[in-house]
Amino acid sequence: MVTIENYLENHYIHRSNWLRAAVLGANDGIISISSLAVGVATASQTNDPVILATVAGLVAGALSMAAGEYVSVSSQTDTEKADIEREKLELQQMPEAELKLLAAIYEQRGLKKETAMQVAKELTEKDALAAHIRDELGINEISQAKPIQAAFASGSAFTAGGILPLLVTLFAPIKYMPFFLYGSTILFLVLLGYVSAKTGGSPKGKAILRIVIGGSLAMGISAGVGYLFGVNV
Repeated sequence: MVTIENYLENHYIHRSNWLRAAVLGANDGIISISSLAVGVATASQTNDPVILATVAGLVAGALSMAAGEYVSVSSQTDTEKADIEREKLELQQMPEAELKLLAAIYEQRGLKKETAMQVAKELTEKDALAAHIRDELGINEISQAKPIQAAFASGSAFTAGGILPLLVTLFAPIKYMPFFLYGSTILFLVLLGYVSAKTGGSPKGKAILRIVIGGSLAMGISAGVGYLFGVNV
C-alpha cells in the first residue's frame, strides 16, 4: 500500500526548501571566504592580515546570509498569507464561482468535465479553503516557505563552508597561500557538489561541474583584483 510516508522516503522533493538554503550557504561560504583570502593573500607578506580578513568575512557573511534568507523567505510567506486571506474572502463572497474555478483546474489536468466537477464538490465539502490553497494557489506543505528553517540552514551552512578556507589560511605559508587556497577550494566544492547531489537525489557530475566552474571564476577574479589593486601589508 502506497502511503505519504512511503512517498517521502522514496523521493527528495520534501528536502528542497532547506537543501536549497544549505547548498547556497555552503557554496557562498566556501567561495566568498576563499576569494576574500586569495585577494588579501596576493597583497600580503604575512598571514595575519589574511586570517583577520577571513575571520571578519566569515562572521559577517554568516550573519548576512541568515538575515538575508530570513527576510527573503519571510516576504514569500507574507505573500502566501495575503493570497490565502484573499481566497477566504472569495470563498465567502462567490462560492459558486470558486467551485467552477476549481473544477476547471481539474479539467485542465485531464479529468472529464463531470468528474472534475464531482471532485471539486467533494473536496469543497471536506475543506474548500485547503483545496483552493493547494490546487489554485499551488501552496502545499512541501513548497510552503519556512523562514526560520531557511535562515538557520543558510547561516550554519555558510559557517561550515567558510571554516574550511579559514583552516587553510591558518596553516599555509603566505608565499604559496593562493595556490593552497585555490586547490583546496576546488576540492571542497567537489565535495559539496557530491553531497548536495546525493542528498537531493540529482546527477552528481552535473552538480559538481556547475559548482566548480562558478567557484573557479570567482576566485580567479578575486586573485586578479588582489594583484592589480593590492598594497603589500
